[in-house]
Amino acid sequence: MNHIIIGTAGHIDHGKTTLIKALTGRETDRLKEEKERGISIELGFTYFDLPSGQRAGIIDVPGHEKFIRNMLAGVIGIDIILFVVAADEGVMPQTIEHLAILDLIGVKNGFVVITKSDLVDEDWLELVKEEIKESVKGTFLENSKIIPVSSTKRIGINEVIEEINRLSNLIEPKDTNDLPRLPIDRVFTIQGFGTVVTGTLLSGVLKVGDEVEVYPKSIITKIRNLQVHDKDVKEAYAGQRVAVNLANVKKDEISRGDCIAPRDTMKETMMLDVKVKLLKNLEKPIENRTRLKLYLGTDEIMCRIVLLDRDILEPGEEAFAQLRLEEKTVAKAKDRFILRFYSPMFTVGGGEILVANPGKRKRYDEDIIEELALKEEGTILDHIENILINEKNIFYSTKDIAVELSLLETNIVNEVKRLEDEGKVVKFEINKEIFPVHVNKLQDLIDSIKIELEDFHKKYPLRYGIPKEEIRTKYLGKNKQKLGDMIIEYLINKRVIKQFKDLLALPDFEPSLSDSDNIIKDSIIDILDREGFNLTKIDDMLILANKYDKKKIENLVFYMINTGDIIKLGDDYIISSSKYETAKEILRDYLKENEFITVPIYRDLLKTNRKFAIALLEHFDQIKLTKRDDDKRYLIE
Repeated sequence: MNHIIIGTAGHIDHGKTTLIKALTGRETDRLKEEKERGISIELGFTYFDLPSGQRAGIIDVPGHEKFIRNMLAGVIGIDIILFVVAADEGVMPQTIEHLAILDLIGVKNGFVVITKSDLVDEDWLELVKEEIKESVKGTFLENSKIIPVSSTKRIGINEVIEEINRLSNLIEPKDTNDLPRLPIDRVFTIQGFGTVVTGTLLSGVLKVGDEVEVYPKSIITKIRNLQVHDKDVKEAYAGQRVAVNLANVKKDEISRGDCIAPRDTMKETMMLDVKVKLLKNLEKPIENRTRLKLYLGTDEIMCRIVLLDRDILEPGEEAFAQLRLEEKTVAKAKDRFILRFYSPMFTVGGGEILVANPGKRKRYDEDIIEELALKEEGTILDHIENILINEKNIFYSTKDIAVELSLLETNIVNEVKRLEDEGKVVKFEINKEIFPVHVNKLQDLIDSIKIELEDFHKKYPLRYGIPKEEIRTKYLGKNKQKLGDMIIEYLINKRVIKQFKDLLALPDFEPSLSDSDNIIKDSIIDILDREGFNLTKIDDMLILANKYDKKKIENLVFYMINTGDIIKLGDDYIISSSKYETAKEILRDYLKENEFITVPIYRDLLKTNRKFAIALLEHFDQIKLTKRDDDKRYLIE
């Protein structure tokens, strides 16, 4: 079943609350001062059953300009607006502002109700109708019905109900498969139950027992109970007015403007990329960095508007901008907002959020403007692809994308499958966490690694390659290590690169020795064999620099380490492979006859010094030939 929310709007004292009472039989003014003063201050909520059998929620919003924030909090999520104009006063200032706000936040359905029609004659009523028609030109109400009523005498009430019923059948069903979001418009306590919040569920489903988070305050809580239209329910659906009883949360910890959603599904932000439109009837333009009040969901925040492609925005114009907020909030792409001056208070414009968690944007950057233009028109799939392509060498999981876009991860996974089927992403999975890597981004990574390896092979033609860990850290270090390893393994399997031991190289690269290289190689082995079991540093090989090129000697040493002609001990020391094998056999032979060996014993067996014996034994520990226990070593094999 589709769930409908009906709202009222219009100037103060034009009969909105009385109209709702005539429709439902219930009073929405609940505060003492509201009843004493005869005006609505806070939001009023009730419901009634349509002729179709459908139960619709009703929100009565205050008309006084001092309570405009309350009005804005109420119109979020409204499907049908009853736009109220009193016959005896006609169109008034708040009438115009409410209409502008409704148009800016994207309300699509509604009609005009002329209240108090029994207080004027027919000629006057016709004048009011003409005034209304002129006022609603160019808005969503331009071709809507205008129904005169008398709420006290019940004239025209049935026609109002019929029109609500007709429009309700045209409302598109809400997305119950989307992320549940409940902007909070009221917080109170009920004795014996604790803290209760109310709001219009914009999307998804809330269930009793769900773990939720209060954003942006990062309060983790559970849903203890749910009510819809004064009845306990196990589940609440998008489009319903919902009262939520929260567990272990105090009333003063939450306020209007906060938002309830599943835990860890939304990201707090201090900036919003937007498309903003100014009202045509503004008396002056908006300059870059003007300080304004932002109304988003049920939240009210001070901000500065940074115009990205101009210095001044004229009345009636649209532009891309970044709103830099003075407090944290949460939002989602496609959310609508209103901007107002704060002194004096009046509405200047509004628009749509394009990016809910952007970085700081540079002004007059054509790439940014182009990106925002694409986001304005793009689908969810476009937004996902944009996230996957952005930020070089950083790869996002489907959970990361879901939080970025405030969507359910299951929806993101489905969209990613489409991209995979189209050949646009390669999917990696770590412990059921899915990382879609865009092929364009992957190609950029491949190109960078190839250039790095090409340069390395030219500079060091005798080295087998660059350490794998060095490549992973440089190009994939901002990601989980396991993901980086998986991507490198993927590139190896695709023969983009190859691996030799712990080194990476281009697939067609092979170091080869010239005749002169072989002469130097033999000289190095001769030196190491003569040294025997004495500690020899890599730098000691530079004694050959008097006869040969220094760089060639360094390259040959590393080449020989990789071929196994030389064994590296620790960071700096080397030994010839023949002497190494001799040292290993001496160790094995001793440990076959004895339970353990110590550094002094091994030193004496090799007729060397303590430092060399320690270097060899630590190496054998590392390759798991021996196991150390205090000052003793035991044979593992």
